[in-house]
Amino acid sequence: MEGRLSVMGVGVATLSIFALLFSSVSSHDFPTDGTVLELHDSNFDSAISAFDFILVDFYAPWCGHCKRLAPELDAAAPVLASLKEPIVIAKVNADKFTRLAVKYDIDGFPTLKLFIRGVPMDYYGPRKADLLVRFLKKFVAPDVSVLVSDSAIKKGMVFSGKDFSEDVMVAYDFDKVPALVSLHPSYNEHSVFYGPFDG
Repeated sequence: MEGRLSVMGVGVATLSIFALLFSSVSSHDFPTDGTVLELHDSNFDSAISAFDFILVDFYAPWCGHCKRLAPELDAAAPVLASLKEPIVIAKVNADKFTRLAVKYDIDGFPTLKLFIRGVPMDYYGPRKADLLVRFLKKFVAPDVSVLVSDSAIKKGMVFSGKDFSEDVMVAYDFDKVPALVSLHPSYNEHSVFYGPFDG
């Protein structure tokens, strides 16, 4: 009897492992064609686990602001889904699925939350499709660009030399030299690094 129980235990353990392997959720369980996903209590956690980047719109069907936001999200979704590191847009009726609203502290509509590898953060960025796409691309863009050719370096250089004019110093908000000003034209942003630099 004891031998049969241990064999049964091994069989149950083996079946449990197979069940876990085949029940794991992947992004293939959700459409990735750029449509806005409709989430609810039973698939919310799976969706958050399946995607590295997912923007969730917690909405209420009666909310006027939510109704105006929906077409913007619909327009942004295919663009964001086509990125090298795709960002998925999803929505959940937080008026109906109150457990999710409570869990994520939703106290107004619409509320947008960006989940990065399962970790939620409040989204306070723009809500027009083109600006939303531009803003969210920052989260998946590489942190550093490596310039591997002289032409790439020359293309990236705007000003060089030890002596910047005062106008340039004011325009890019720095007060010491030597300095390196790094511009990112796509996002209209810049960073300032102070020297000395080894070269």
